[in-house]
Amino acid sequence: MSNIYIGRVSGTHGIKGEIRIKSDFEYKSLVFKVNNYIVIDKKKYKIRSYRKHKEFDMVCLDDYDNINQVLFLIKKNVYIDRDDYNFSDVILDEDLLCYDVVCNDLVGRVLDIYYVSKLNKIIEVKLDRIYKIPFNSPYIKIDKKDKKIYVELIEGM
Repeated sequence: MSNIYIGRVSGTHGIKGEIRIKSDFEYKSLVFKVNNYIVIDKKKYKIRSYRKHKEFDMVCLDDYDNINQVLFLIKKNVYIDRDDYNFSDVILDEDLLCYDVVCNDLVGRVLDIYYVSKLNKIIEVKLDRIYKIPFNSPYIKIDKKDKKIYVELIEGM
């Protein structure tokens, strides 16, 4: 079982066992659906209902219908099992960390990925020195088959 981090349980909402999840996961529209599963503390939980509330994802789990039954989940990390979902069309951030980076004659690795805003992803790359490259840049080409990122460095990068 290969888990992918999607967020953290930040609290409960109401008295009917609804949990509040803070998630910045890019593809949560694929994950937070009724009858899908999430993993908390290596245990799978089936989603009974889902709704969006402010910046939180509100989830009710099967077999839990009281606030006292879900209190133990507060501050726990939430994952999904990669095998339960088909991510063949997308590249997850976790996958990018395994990619080689090719730039001219230099070959390096992706060190880190972070967001400067909701839509602007930055990859930190170690070549001859550390570069911070906007992921949405037209100077980046991704080869999923060979797991390589081709970067064309421009002056000032």
